[in-house]
Amino acid sequence: MHRTLVLDVVGLTGELLGADTPHLAALARAGGARPLVTILPAVTCAVQSTFTTGLLPREHGCVANGWYFRDLSEVWFWRQSNRLVAGEKIWDAARLKDPAFTCAKLFWWYNMYSAADYAVTPRPLYPADGRKIPDVYTEPPELRAALTERLGPFPLFKFWGPGADLASTRWIAACAELVEARYRPTLTLVYLPHLDYGLQKLGPRHPEIRRELAAVDAVCGDLIARARRDGTRVIVLSEYGVTAVSAPVHVNRALREAGWLRVKPELGREMLDAGASDAFAVADHQVAHVYVRRPALVPEVKRLLERLPGVEAVLDEPGKRAHGLDHGRSGELVALTQADRWFTYYYWLADRLAPDFARTVDIHRKPGYDPVELFLDPALRWPGLKIGWTLAKKALGFRYLMDVIPLDAGLVRGSHGRPTERPEAGPVFLTSEAPLLPDGPVPATDVKRLVLDHVFAP
Repeated sequence: MHRTLVLDVVGLTGELLGADTPHLAALARAGGARPLVTILPAVTCAVQSTFTTGLLPREHGCVANGWYFRDLSEVWFWRQSNRLVAGEKIWDAARLKDPAFTCAKLFWWYNMYSAADYAVTPRPLYPADGRKIPDVYTEPPELRAALTERLGPFPLFKFWGPGADLASTRWIAACAELVEARYRPTLTLVYLPHLDYGLQKLGPRHPEIRRELAAVDAVCGDLIARARRDGTRVIVLSEYGVTAVSAPVHVNRALREAGWLRVKPELGREMLDAGASDAFAVADHQVAHVYVRRPALVPEVKRLLERLPGVEAVLDEPGKRAHGLDHGRSGELVALTQADRWFTYYYWLADRLAPDFARTVDIHRKPGYDPVELFLDPALRWPGLKIGWTLAKKALGFRYLMDVIPLDAGLVRGSHGRPTERPEAGPVFLTSEAPLLPDGPVPATDVKRLVLDHVFAP
């Protein structure tokens, strides 16, 4: 077996490789590079599940970063149990080839309760007083204390939210080095999220992206150099390319205005009542699963969505089947935006009625993905004072609401979810081992096989 390191550099594309990424470009020159043909939807949970199983969403079941659990009548995003993912995982397949194989899965999603030997994933603590305390879940459990002692607490508020920056990516890289030194796994899967933040906030053509590229390239360079000194094979890949967007599409507001989406008033605010709605959308970047309660209503909902400005296509059963999305967790319809648009989850018609969590970073309570969580509300005159006062209430043990997120979806400048129109704007597959590369582009469903080739091929 050959020890192999896989770095998932989120948002990396062929056209972003170059002078600003000297370490990644050097890996591509010394080994090889190919475009990676991603899946629909091109979002983290779905694509990573395809990487680890070699299957499409119709088979592994991860149809988005979250979906509507029909038996609960609730929308759940960012669940962590690997038991949500069907199919043979890469670590199971490798262990059948050689029982001595071991795998470290570091911050890849669905990272709890898998058969990977070593795992680290964000897992905040939520005491009854309303606080959110940064922490991680690890396998084995004693790894958690070792990481915290050596690296300090995981910087959760640098991992996502308006404070997201390089600190979380550096912590993950340092975690990978510690796991490598302690356990020496055969295969190490590492998720490096930093580039994704700037691409969504600023868009891929913003001048500041060059600095973000250089920053993540430096982290990759250290990991690659350490791996190569040890004789470890290296793969660098990405899940999707981020495209520039100019405006959002408020799909749930359109469904509400048509009379199909129902809300429940609570304390002067409005909550989505998914179980009582005839039709509503679970928005996830440029893809929205639209759940329609009555089959007879599906054609009418489809016609409305097709007329909605910013929507490019609406997939019914044959359309879902053509894209490998014909799974029971999918919506009755799946809508795709045009390349320069993205879907919000917003369902209220007046901002004063938005739920209190709408203005906070709350990835579990929102019934859809919300990239606006990357921004501080520009209407706050003294945002630092607001945050400081809120943190003071937290320190004193009072309940608090960190309501600093705007409701202006027009701030977002980059999105993903639909495959890019140009291959060079899409994800990549780089390797230190040129003979193991195929002649043409790498389908996402082939990543599992290619990683196993790196581990077992002479």
